[in-house]
Amino acid sequence: MYSLDVGKYSIEIGDLLDSSFEKLLSQYSSSKKVIIVDGNTNKYCLHHLIKKFKSLNKAKIVVLPEGENNKQITSSISVWESLTEYGIGRHDLIINLGGGVVTDMGGFIACSFKRGCDFINIPTSLLGMVDASIGGKTGVNLGKFKNQIGFFSNPKAVFIDTIFLDTLPESEIYSGLAEMMKYGLIYNKEIFNRVVKQYDDFRNIDQILLKDCVEVKKNIVNKDFFESGLRKILNFGHTIGHVIEGYYNTTLNLSHGHSIAIGMLMESSFSVDYSSLSKDDYKIIKKVITSNYEMPYFSNQAINDMVQMLENDKKNKEGKILTCLLREIGYCNYDFEISKKEFMEKFKSYKIS
Repeated sequence: MYSLDVGKYSIEIGDLLDSSFEKLLSQYSSSKKVIIVDGNTNKYCLHHLIKKFKSLNKAKIVVLPEGENNKQITSSISVWESLTEYGIGRHDLIINLGGGVVTDMGGFIACSFKRGCDFINIPTSLLGMVDASIGGKTGVNLGKFKNQIGFFSNPKAVFIDTIFLDTLPESEIYSGLAEMMKYGLIYNKEIFNRVVKQYDDFRNIDQILLKDCVEVKKNIVNKDFFESGLRKILNFGHTIGHVIEGYYNTTLNLSHGHSIAIGMLMESSFSVDYSSLSKDDYKIIKKVITSNYEMPYFSNQAINDMVQMLENDKKNKEGKILTCLLREIGYCNYDFEISKKEFMEKFKSYKIS
């Protein structure tokens, strides 16, 4: 069991039965409990949780619609109405059991309902384990625009049990590996090299590597919780990746990690142009990403629409589109201004015809 102290809450990695989850539940022995799941975790993960922890037998179950395209305020309203019907109060407990959509949305629902309920995250996807469930960001999308509405709000705890990875399709493992690769690219070249090797054995995720990736995010977030400086480097690949994900979420249905991988490739190319990333480092990054993630076809209309969407990126300031660029593998800087024209040209340079 690995335990990481984040300050206001803890992250534990290992078998749930060996964790402090039961002890934490006992603090809510007289409180109502709600478990938020989606269709997949309701089917494949919920029984495992309730079977191990009898105190959850009477918990109310709320099932969210599956998929990033349902991560909307309308779905949140439906859950708030259910919580009201169940008589949930500010001293009750919400448990988010699922991937990034569930922990993002469940956290948002919890911290906004009656001005804040306690919540616990139990991520079931690799992406959720290494990224979405930690760091205190909660939120929902606004149409095609990612995480436009949300709060910075910490859970009471995060419990990561890799047994849930057995329920995932290959595409979801690769989605999480993209975020793990990001930690190596922005912070630690050794982690990058270890993630590259992990692709060859993606069904057996190295728990120490997972812990090291979580620790990278923990260290960055602890220094800059509200993303006023250093934390911005966690957005590497996300300026382009988010518009790709948002634009294609009802057609190609690209996973978050797949979209971010493409974003990291294109932003690495910008890093050669406008930062100090060497062409040799770029070739290494390009080989890893193109070997593991398929590039979509970008039509002229799609490129135009996505570039327009960049104007609503959360990182923008004073009308400027700002992004993160690599100095080299393992080092990243933030707040580089890139023009819409330059983004347009970059998209076209990756266009597959």
